[in-house]
Amino acid sequence: MKVEQIYTGCLAHAAYYIVSNGEAAIFDPLREVQPYIDRAEKDNAKVKYVFETHFHADFVSGHLDLMKKTGASIVFGPTAKPAYDAIIATDGQIFKVGDCQVKAIHTPGHTMESTTYLLIDEEGKEHGIITGDTLFIGDVGRPDLAQHVIADLTEEKLAGHLYDSLRNKIMPLSDDLIVYPNHGAGSACGKMMSKETTDTLGHQKQVNYALNPNMTKDEFIKALLTGLTTPPGYFPQNVLMNIQGYESLDTIMEKGKRALSVDEFEAAANETHALILDTRDAAVFAKGFIPNSVNIGIDGSFAQWVGEMIPDVKQEILLVTDEGREDECIIRLSRVGYDHTIGYLKGGFAAWDKSGKETDTVHRISAQEFEKQVNEQKPLVIDVRKKSEYDSEHLVDAINIPLNQINQHLSEIPKDKPFVLHCAGGYRSMIAASILKQRGWDLLADVEGGFAKIKETGLKVTDYVCPTTLL
Repeated sequence: MKVEQIYTGCLAHAAYYIVSNGEAAIFDPLREVQPYIDRAEKDNAKVKYVFETHFHADFVSGHLDLMKKTGASIVFGPTAKPAYDAIIATDGQIFKVGDCQVKAIHTPGHTMESTTYLLIDEEGKEHGIITGDTLFIGDVGRPDLAQHVIADLTEEKLAGHLYDSLRNKIMPLSDDLIVYPNHGAGSACGKMMSKETTDTLGHQKQVNYALNPNMTKDEFIKALLTGLTTPPGYFPQNVLMNIQGYESLDTIMEKGKRALSVDEFEAAANETHALILDTRDAAVFAKGFIPNSVNIGIDGSFAQWVGEMIPDVKQEILLVTDEGREDECIIRLSRVGYDHTIGYLKGGFAAWDKSGKETDTVHRISAQEFEKQVNEQKPLVIDVRKKSEYDSEHLVDAINIPLNQINQHLSEIPKDKPFVLHCAGGYRSMIAASILKQRGWDLLADVEGGFAKIKETGLKVTDYVCPTTLL
C-alpha cells in the first residue's frame, strides 16, 4: 500500500491518494481532479473509491467530477445525506482497495457525518488514520460550522460529540498510527494547527490539548469554543455545494476562459454586475489598474481572501491577470465555489493601459516616508491585520480594523482627510486600499512592506492594546 499526501499550501489542504494492487482511492480531493487521475494512470490503477471525511466548508470537493470521470464510488460516513448517488458507510464498515482495507470510523463533532478512515495494509497491520477535520496536528476541528446548515445543532452539542468521538473512537487506537489530517496551519477550520502535516497518534496524545485524558467534557467544550473567530462567509455556501452538487470544472473553465479585448472587457464590465478582480502583485497593481478593480493577489492566500471579501459565490467576475495565469486563477476561484468567471482581459493590464483608457493608482509610501508623515503630520493610521496580530504588537495610536471586517466599518473611515493603511507585509492592505478606492476613498496611502518595515524605523511600537482599538 502506498499512501501519498497531496498538500496545497494556499488552502492549507491535504488530500490523500492510496494505491494497492491495481486499485486506488482518493480522500478529500480538491476541485481539479486530473492530477489524481494522472497518478492512478501512472500506477496502472483504477480509482475505485472517493472517500469524503465530511461535507467540507472551506473548499468545494472534486468528488463528483472524479466519480463522473473514473466511475469511482463516493463514500460518506453515517448520517450524510447528499443529493446524489453515494455509499453511506456504516460505522466500522470495511472497504477493500486492492489488497489493503479502509475502515470507516464514525467520529461526529466537527460535523455530524464526520468520519475517520483507518488504513490497514496488505499484511493486516493498521497503518494510519485519515482524520479529516476531526483531529489535526496540535488541534481539532472547530464545532461551529455545521450549525449553520442544521438548525437544531449548537456548537456546544457538536463540541460534546467531538469529545466523545476523540475519547471513544480515536484515543483507544494504537500509538504508532500515523495521523493524516485534512488541514495544516493557516486553515480557518481550527485555531492552533501545527505547521507539521503528519504525526504519530501517540505523540499527539502527549502534546495535543484536545487529547488530554484528564480533561472533563465541560473543560473540553470551554477550551474548544474559546477564541473562535467568525467563520468566513463563503463556508456555508461551500457546504451546500458539496451536499447538493455543482457544475463540472470543465464547464466552469469553458465559461471563464473567454479572452476579451479591451473594448469587450469594458462593455462586459458596464453591462453586467461583474466584479473586476485584479490578481497581480500588490506592488504592480498600485502603479496602475482599471478603475473600480479589487486587488487580491494570486501569489498570496488568494482563495481564502476571495472567500472573505466577496460575499456571494455567485458573483460574476471579470479577471485581470498576469498573462498565462488565467487558468490558474479560474481554478483557484473554483476551489472555493466561485464558479462565475465570465472572461478575462486579453493581454492583461498592459493592453488596457496601451489603449489609453482611464486608469487609477494607489499611493504607496516607504516605511521611511511613513515615519516622516507620522512625526510631522500625524495622519490617521489604520492597521488591517487580525486583532490577534494587533494585540501582540502594533504602532502607538494606530487603530485596528481587520481586513475581513472593513466593510462593516466604512462609516468610521474619513473621506475628507488623509489616512494610511498597513498590514504585516503589504498584501492585505492593498486589498483594503482597492476596496476603499472602489467605494470613493481617495485620500489614502499604503505602506510598502507593512508592519515588518515599520518596525525598522524609529516609530514607537507597543505590545498592549491602546484605547483607540476599534475591534
